[in-house]
This record gives sequence, structure tokens and C-alpha cells, in this order.
Amino acid sequence: GPPGTGKTLLAKAVAGEAGRPFFSMSGSDFVEMFVGVGASRVRDLFEQGKAHAPCIIFIDEIDAVGRHRGAGLGGGHDEREQTLNQLLVEMDGFESNEGVILLAATNRPDVLDPALLRPGRFDRQIVVDAPDVKGREGILRVHLRKIPLADDVDVSTLARGTPGMSGADLANLVNEAALLAARRNRERVTMADLEEAKDKVMLGAERKSLVLSETERRLTAFHEAGHAVVGEVLPHADKTEKVSIVPRGMALGARWSKPEERVLVSKDHLMDELAVLMAGRVAEELFTGTVTTGAQDDFKRATQLAKRMVLDWGMGEHFKNIAWGSDSGPIFLGEEIAKKKDHSEETARLIDEDIRKILDEAYAKARQVLLAHGEAMHRIAEELLREETIPGERVRAILKETIPVERSQEG
Repeated sequence: GPPGTGKTLLAKAVAGEAGRPFFSMSGSDFVEMFVGVGASRVRDLFEQGKAHAPCIIFIDEIDAVGRHRGAGLGGGHDEREQTLNQLLVEMDGFESNEGVILLAATNRPDVLDPALLRPGRFDRQIVVDAPDVKGREGILRVHLRKIPLADDVDVSTLARGTPGMSGADLANLVNEAALLAARRNRERVTMADLEEAKDKVMLGAERKSLVLSETERRLTAFHEAGHAVVGEVLPHADKTEKVSIVPRGMALGARWSKPEERVLVSKDHLMDELAVLMAGRVAEELFTGTVTTGAQDDFKRATQLAKRMVLDWGMGEHFKNIAWGSDSGPIFLGEEIAKKKDHSEETARLIDEDIRKILDEAYAKARQVLLAHGEAMHRIAEELLREETIPGERVRAILKETIPVERSQEG
């Protein structure tokens, strides 16, 4: 599973529950500057294990030693390969190792040697993924147990607003909230502290020292209002949680949304999300008469998403039943060097055409929505300039109060 999801923690829990001797090593502990040390350490580890059987041996970050053989760019004797060979022999070789249970963790299962994953060795693979909303709520409750909380703290709401966060992220969020409360000389952590900590973990700390001119603030307000309005109007887009023009990290403003927990994602949802990404630039163009570099990250994310739609998910016009995406080439650090082209120039041209068409459609959709909701845009932007941060409920209220302009009335 990915970093921070609790793989090592799960191994610790197994050790605690089993009540048996537990040996723990990191994959990088085996490989040293002297030849033969790695293989010798593997032998020692398993000898100790057999002497204390039944026992559990845990190897963390096994990709450091279990990487695909023949994947290095250097020739000659590879010390890491000798270590891996010894590990393979110890796991399921000529001598039996009854009663020795081996656990290992990695966030790069794709680079592991196939011999390591065959039945009789690591044949049972458990995916430890980022937690879902129920899991996040459970993790937050565990971390909040030791912290005095105010009455307004709603763990369920906080869990719903942290999609994609790992266990480590959530632990960090709770820690940041406790620090914020301590700085403000409060004895209890409030919901506001937790929300502020969430924003800090997701987007970085507020940049209070950054002074923006009035023109830049106005541009940012319209940019973020554009994201918010399109996100609210389009039926398949994730709804707005709040909008802010307070600079954070590298961003001058941000729109937070509350994504639903989806297993399968529809093309309608992806197209609406692309329109939301495009809406910042469209808003600048329509309401300020100029365009800025502010849409750089939006365009980058939109292009990546459109590429995946065409290359991986068969959502382009020309290729509805073929995936050109990730190919499994040789695995080593310079993987990009060995990427081979598996399609013709003509196919590449059609792929580019499909990607451009999807992005143009999203741009046109965002433009259509913003032209129809000009009054709401001005009101949301003015409120952002005044308040700096407004909740999603306020955006929805303004949209209800204003009447969208029909396309035929465009002047």
C-alpha cells in the first residue's frame, strides 16, 4: 500500500496479538559496503528465527532488497541480488523453516522480483490502502482519545471532509489542531482548530506575509468564484465545501470540495470535474478581461486527467476499447529511458486530438455556465474580497437568489 497507510503499524499489531518472539529489520539493513554481508545477515536472521520458532520475522521496505533482478544499470556482481537470492532460499529452499512466519511491507509492489511473490513465498498479499470514510472516522477517534475536545467537535463531519488522507495524515492533522489550540492558550481543541489544521495539512500554512495588490486579489476572487459556481451548477461535480482567497503554500486561493466515496467513476463526473478545473481561467477571461498564470496548476491537472481518460479508460472519440496507458517495461530507476512507443505516429495524432477535444469541451461547458451566472459570480467575488473565506452554503444561497441568464439573452 501507499506510504502512511499503516503497514508497519499492522505488523506491530500482529506482533502484539500473537505473543510470540518478533524480529524486525528494514530492507536497507541487509545491503552494506562489504560483499557477502547482506546474504550473511539473511542467514543469521533466519537462524535466530528457527531457534525461537514459532516466531514472526518482519522486513520493512522490502523493495530495497527484493527488487526485480537484472534491473540495475550497472553490470558485474550485484550485492543486492546475492542478498535476494539468499532470502529466496531461506524462505522456501531445501531446508525447512517450520514455525517461522515472514511478513514484509512495501509501497512498490510493482518492482518486486516475481520469484519473491510465487506461492510458498509471499503468496498472500494484503493491500493496505488509504482508509474510507468509516476507517478515517475510526482513526480520528483513536488519535483524539488523548486530547480534550470542545463540545462542537463532530468527528463524522471531519472524516467526510478528509478524502484520500492516510492514517499518518490524520495523525498529523490531530497533532496540528492540538498545537493551534495550545498556541491560542485554550484547554480544549475546537472544530475550528481541526478544520484549520485540515487546511494546513492539505494545502500548506497561510502565507500572512504575502501582500497582494487589489488587482491581484480581485483576479483571485473571480478565479475561485468561477471554480465554485461551476462546481455547484454542474450536476456530476463534487459540491463546494468552502472558497478562500487566503494565500496558502504556492496557491493564492483555493476551493475545497467534498468528494463522494466512489468505487467506479463515470465519464459524466470526469467531464464536470474538468469543467470545474477550467472555470478559473474562464472566469478571469470573462470577468476581468485578462488572463494570468494562476491557472497553471488547474491546466496541469486537467491535462493529466484528460490523458488518463483517453489512454487508460477508453473515453476518447477514436479509441473506445483500447488502453494505451502504462506499459510494463524494464523496471529500474531510469525507467523512462526504456519506454518504448507502442503506437504509430497516426495513432499518436488521434490520441492528441481526443485529449484536446475533451479539454475544449470542458472549457466550453465552463464558459456556458459562467455566462449564465454572471450576477452570482460578481456577488460571490465581492463577498470573497470582503470576507476572504466563505462556506459552500453561502455560494449555494447566492446561486438560489440570482436568476441565470438564458443563452438566447446573451448580449
